Amino acid sequence: MNKVEREWWRSATIYQIYPKSFCDSSDKGTGDINGIISKLDYLKTLGIDAIWLTPIYLSPMIDNGYDISDYYTINPDFGCMGDFDLLLENAHQRGIRIILDIVVNHTSTEHHWFKSALGNKESEYRDYYIWKDPINGQAPTNWVSKFGGNAWELDKKTDQYYLHLFAKEQADLNWENPNVRDQVKNIISFWAEKGVDGFRLDVINLISKQQDYLNDEQGDGRRFYTDGPRVHEYLRDLSESVFNKYGAVTVGEMSSTTLQECQKYSSLDGKELSMVFNFHHLKVDYAKGEKWTNAPFDFLQLKSIFNHWQQGMFAKGWSALFWCNHDQPRIVSRLGDDQQYRVESAKMLATSLHMMQGTPYIYQGEEIAMTNPGYSSIEQYRDLESTNMYEIMINKLGKNKQDVLAILAQKSRDNSRTPIQWDNTENGGFTKGVPWLGVAENYKKINVQQALADKNSVFHYYRKLIEIRKEVDVITTGDYSDLMPEHPQLFCYQRRSEQQTLICINNYYGESVECELPSNLQIQQGKYILGNYPELMLGKPQHLLKLEPYESRVLLIEHH
Repeated sequence: MNKVEREWWRSATIYQIYPKSFCDSSDKGTGDINGIISKLDYLKTLGIDAIWLTPIYLSPMIDNGYDISDYYTINPDFGCMGDFDLLLENAHQRGIRIILDIVVNHTSTEHHWFKSALGNKESEYRDYYIWKDPINGQAPTNWVSKFGGNAWELDKKTDQYYLHLFAKEQADLNWENPNVRDQVKNIISFWAEKGVDGFRLDVINLISKQQDYLNDEQGDGRRFYTDGPRVHEYLRDLSESVFNKYGAVTVGEMSSTTLQECQKYSSLDGKELSMVFNFHHLKVDYAKGEKWTNAPFDFLQLKSIFNHWQQGMFAKGWSALFWCNHDQPRIVSRLGDDQQYRVESAKMLATSLHMMQGTPYIYQGEEIAMTNPGYSSIEQYRDLESTNMYEIMINKLGKNKQDVLAILAQKSRDNSRTPIQWDNTENGGFTKGVPWLGVAENYKKINVQQALADKNSVFHYYRKLIEIRKEVDVITTGDYSDLMPEHPQLFCYQRRSEQQTLICINNYYGESVECELPSNLQIQQGKYILGNYPELMLGKPQHLLKLEPYESRVLLIEHH
């Protein structure tokens, strides 16, 4: 396999499936593997290259499957191993690769390793986890769990605490123990041997902890375990032993990381990971850094963050590009206009992301511009984080109930977890049972069946974006410069290689605006290759343009 074939992911587009909400084949109200199989032709039509599945392993589902109790068994809620083998076979027949989510920073406390270790200092698995004695009768450090509260839980039988950076049911693994590292290699090899094409590694930059376990007098403890002292050593070893051996693509989810670390994780020498997710651009609507607020987004900050990462990763590393996932609200409701300009703003947001360097990820339903559901009561929510925050904001912070519901309607993770709207029948065609989470009420108007039938739909626009990425080399290889970093309404950037220049122009607001492109660009020699107001792109490109609300245009200039 030559380098281009091996690095297929550089010009690819990957589709994320959250199985619980994708398609229910058995009328039980939750999605499953057979439901995914039934929609592979739809994904083939979209043109994606690979599917990333969030965890489908055995799990008590305290954290939606990110608490794994058995890495070798499929969660019966989703099906059985035979179903998974069939999914692999059917996807591969259609030229679609499968990427599995793997969680190796922690396991469920229901995992047999932990159950053996709990209350038993002599267990062979005790040292698979991180145990510390109390200090003055208290937890060993003041570190804060990502889900709130102290990050240590007491094992009363042995009077020692174990570390959990997430829920107390998610015990952190001790990567200092070589047996743990060997077990992780065995797990990943098992799935790679089955024919799985790649792995998305959950919070992988947290696996190495600073070993002195100090109190954090300045923060919540994350500086002692984020991008820790041995993390690059561990990933190089894992990559050499497993990922490179099987030619697996890898994407690392990076928690609170920096550009400099991500350049190392996804270094072009291929010694660690293929690419990295970072989340900085999705905090631009956090007022004063606080997620649980109802705030407009900071547009200049958004452009500045993209500029920092696009320029910083160029020729040094590789990014995963994304707006949405199972933890983020729907982007058309978040940064676009999910009412009057839903179609236009969804296409614009897609264009402004997909023309950057990196591998774009489409989260299920994004390709038909699904919106936040606009729930109006707390009873409609299922997400533990959302219901906890509701209680805290009302009872501890004394906020007004309607204000809190408005914050949840903007920020809750359930916004992206509502079932896929396949057609205009009951429950949007997701299930004939009772859906585990209520379907958005706009399913009669916004659904796959409608999108497939309309040649101007968001779905067909995504198909073009996916095709263009494969045909236009500069999208994969070109450098990046922001042409109007201070413009309050326009996001206009340039991608440039020796052979081509691409200009991506995006109006992020619902008012029309004039746009004057730099005079040194030879734009008369170029042509428009994409836009969400196609009737406006006829004729020769000009330096002075008028852009309609949420308009996007992509201009390509070939150098001769």
